[in-house]
Amino acid sequence: MQTADTSIEAFIDALPKVELHVHLVGSASVPTVLELARRHPDGPVPVNEEELRAFYEFRDFPHFAEVYEAVSSLVRSPEDVATLVTGVARDLAAQNVPYVELTVTPYTHQRAGMPMPVITEALDHAVRIAREEHGIRVAYIFDIPAEFGAAAARGTLDHALDHPPLALVGFGIGGIEQVRAAHRDAFRDAFTAARKAGLRSLPHAGEMTGPETIWEALDGYGAERIGHGINCLADPRLVARLRETQLPLEVCPTSNVRTGQVADLASHPLPRMLEEGLFLTLNSDDPPMFGTTLTGEYRAAAEVFGLGRAELADLARNAAEAASLDDASRRAVIADIDALSPPARR
Repeated sequence: MQTADTSIEAFIDALPKVELHVHLVGSASVPTVLELARRHPDGPVPVNEEELRAFYEFRDFPHFAEVYEAVSSLVRSPEDVATLVTGVARDLAAQNVPYVELTVTPYTHQRAGMPMPVITEALDHAVRIAREEHGIRVAYIFDIPAEFGAAAARGTLDHALDHPPLALVGFGIGGIEQVRAAHRDAFRDAFTAARKAGLRSLPHAGEMTGPETIWEALDGYGAERIGHGINCLADPRLVARLRETQLPLEVCPTSNVRTGQVADLASHPLPRMLEEGLFLTLNSDDPPMFGTTLTGEYRAAAEVFGLGRAELADLARNAAEAASLDDASRRAVIADIDALSPPARR
């Protein structure tokens, strides 16, 4: 266990961290995106670093979605897919992350012309490389890009059921939340089928819309964990349900600031969510696009929200508890966290 005078930065660096909310394309480092842009110079993404960083200055969430789609359009081959997965594995392993659940949006790669079996083969290959070369275990969540509607629901579900990668553990939905009501039945049906096939329901909700999207995730999608969920605080009845069920919420503070959902980190609802007794995990979402890392999110939680070692270790334990890990692997991760900071609760 570290001594009391160890800096909070050193403590965070040493803390084993589990990443539950990070996107494949959004996790691509600036050098990786530049590599892809130069590999596909006919695409819409700048090929020099200064212009790319300016490209990542988002006006609002719809603008972010446009940029994300532009970067996604560079992923056109199995080699591109594997490059992204192994890149995020390398980056997270350097942050003392033993396990990541990586959100993949296969429908965008299908639209780029890659057949489902080819995408799956690349994902499977990348898992092996990540484990062998970086010592990190990668699992996948397939998510529906909501703005593409029923076609995306069908395409994502077909891929998940007919050509699943070996490490597929969950089914989700992301993109622009405001369009979901127009495709309610298609999205509900897709989640029902995915759950029947044994996949966990792990949707985004309550990031850019109000509590109604979280209610739909709970009652329409059978959510077992929710991405973001920060707007739950507007509905006391919803807060009570989340507190009583201890349903995990994947909170991504810097992401919420960079996409304009929160004015600044000091205004972020994370402290109040903790005060309400909600089950929170800390995550990075699209780290290079937002100028952050998972380690950076923990540092922000300490510097801006005033969380101490015990509270930060609790967030790390929460992520391990909420992960799609087997019991032995979960216990091992939690034991490593406990060795650094004995649990303040339980």
